[in-house]
Amino acid sequence: MEIKRLFAFAVISLSILFGWNYMFPPAKKPTPDVAQTEAGKPAAQADAAAQGILTATDPIKVKTDVFDIDIDQATGDIRHMTLLKHDATSDASKNLVLLNDAKDYTYIAQAALLKKGEASYLLPEGTKFVADQKQYDLGNNDKISVRLTAPEVNGVQVSKIYTFHRDSYAIDVSFDVKNNSGQPVAYDAMYRMLRDGSTPEGESWFVQSYTGPVVYTSESKYQKVPFKELDSDAQSGKDTADYQRKTTDGWVGIIQHYFVSSWILNRQNQPSVCGTQADGCNMVVRKRSDGLYEAGVRVNSPAALAAGQSSVLPMTLYVGPAEYNRITPLADNFELSKDFGMLHVFASPLFKLLNWLHGFVGNWGWSIILLTIIVKAVLFPLTNASYKSMAKMRAVAPRLNELKAQYGDDRMKMQQEMMALYKKEKINPLGGCLPMLLQIPVFLGLYWALFNSVELRQAPWMGWITDLARPDPWFVLPIIMALTMWFQTTLNPPPTDPMQAKMIKIMPLVFSFMFFFFPAGLVLYYVVNNILSIAQQWYINKKIENGMKTKS
Repeated sequence: MEIKRLFAFAVISLSILFGWNYMFPPAKKPTPDVAQTEAGKPAAQADAAAQGILTATDPIKVKTDVFDIDIDQATGDIRHMTLLKHDATSDASKNLVLLNDAKDYTYIAQAALLKKGEASYLLPEGTKFVADQKQYDLGNNDKISVRLTAPEVNGVQVSKIYTFHRDSYAIDVSFDVKNNSGQPVAYDAMYRMLRDGSTPEGESWFVQSYTGPVVYTSESKYQKVPFKELDSDAQSGKDTADYQRKTTDGWVGIIQHYFVSSWILNRQNQPSVCGTQADGCNMVVRKRSDGLYEAGVRVNSPAALAAGQSSVLPMTLYVGPAEYNRITPLADNFELSKDFGMLHVFASPLFKLLNWLHGFVGNWGWSIILLTIIVKAVLFPLTNASYKSMAKMRAVAPRLNELKAQYGDDRMKMQQEMMALYKKEKINPLGGCLPMLLQIPVFLGLYWALFNSVELRQAPWMGWITDLARPDPWFVLPIIMALTMWFQTTLNPPPTDPMQAKMIKIMPLVFSFMFFFFPAGLVLYYVVNNILSIAQQWYINKKIENGMKTKS
């Protein structure tokens, strides 16, 4: 009976763990179709007029201590971004490319000024920005600015300024507008991330997390807008995706495993670029006619810029790892972009505890071990109840076998004698079930807390483990995992059914095979948890067995 419970616990946990991703896989590469904009104009027309065609770049090279960036001089878009402190998932000898404008992988950041209430650019089509130089290097400076200026058109001159800071993935983006036209000029600003629906590098059936647009506002909180919802809208020509359209604050962007790109409307304790109007900003999340997905915001200027005046429109762009200590102080609830999915309520506090432990230990591997010990201690009453029930079942297993031999095919009589034995020994056959079920949310929460923590990426533990986010290169931890699982089965009540006995022998092999593909940090947690469980279960088994011997 207890073996069935243990097997059911494992099956249920892993079914929840992998079933969701299997049933709802990441979106495939999109195909172009036509949708409607909020203004009612066909998306094809709006895209061509106001959102820019991804033409060949005239790159301005910018290098900081964390970025290697290409800014298209003509449009001022960020077309390419390499993260210098992060290895590529598929090849650790290369740096990770997060933004790119290649045909097989498109993911770029755009900022533009639009005519007030229209879908067309403020500057005429073909107007190009120009920078003072082709290459910029942060060097030993704390920050560096790249200013791109368009020629004056109809008395209006626009400059776009990028400011990069040392050891920061937050980029200050601003427009400097000068009105020399002799009459008021009205315009809005549009900021967006454009991405195709391709699967992030390194993702597999065993390693999947949400990839797609996200929106946060103080009114509607954190909302994910899956690609499939936008596909449906594009096919139907409707705008029904579930997210907050009008807002006065928040952030909008696209997330994937470990990384986030987002336009931030108001930094922590700073005023919002939306002002105080209820419709100060319009979030725009949709699939465009060219097949790219857009996640952005239109900032509605409250008044026209008077003749002879100038104005600076500030904005913050974050593109980089979803590291808790970096993103939390940047904007309200920006840590939600470190997406833990449906198990956020369990995973988030567990990660916070892990992060706190790391502040003292300074090593993520040892922090995981300490976290495992703490969680094991908190769950001790539940696990103790389960193991006591299993220990009692194990102790009476020989007597159950005797009953089986004695009564043979008389199942009713055998059942009666078994219940009498349970009553005599004060055994509840279901005593181990509920405690095990109560542990499942914590078990899965720990999985997501470790699986989605970019902090473990390239983080060494000791010896051969140099990256806790990659599988163990020598498979030492998965092998230890298999051995501890096998040894734990010897501490459980022996199954009376031959088929169950075979399944129990196979389980460690099946589970260890899956753990060969898991990040080393996850396997480390399970190994430590198994060792602690073995010690606890062995002690309880001996205590129960000795107690029954004394009674007999």
